[in-house]
Amino acid sequence: MVDKFVGTWKMISSENFDDYMKALGVGFATRQVGNRTKPNFVMSLDDQGTISMKSQSAFKTTEVKFKLDEPFDETTADDRKTRTLVSLDNGKLIQKQSWDGKETSIEREIADGKLVAVSIYNLFIIYQLRLDSNCESCREMMPSKLSS
Repeated sequence: MVDKFVGTWKMISSENFDDYMKALGVGFATRQVGNRTKPNFVMSLDDQGTISMKSQSAFKTTEVKFKLDEPFDETTADDRKTRTLVSLDNGKLIQKQSWDGKETSIEREIADGKLVAVSIYNLFIIYQLRLDSNCESCREMMPSKLSS
């Protein structure tokens, strides 16, 4: 089931990202950069079942490696230190992050050939991101990073 998420995805739209970052407590300067960044999302799966999720932009690249249903420590792009668990549920890839008594989840699913990520904090849907799998232009923008 994870196979359908594997690939390079280019951001085509996002909604309410600033509100989501505010709710998480992200500072003004970091939010300004985050709002202007259009990262590519790269997901891969190795033979041992380890999943890699990488967010690549000119500003910052972050990567996490994990196995489904096994908790791991994550440092997020905004420098939160979280305990994270990723699982599959009804075709959705659910990433739950916990830190300082707080929790957020990112639900990713494929809809109409696009990867749709919905971020939920305090039971409210705050942020939606749509990414397109046709990422030939990604290779032109960042050839050195995507070829590794």
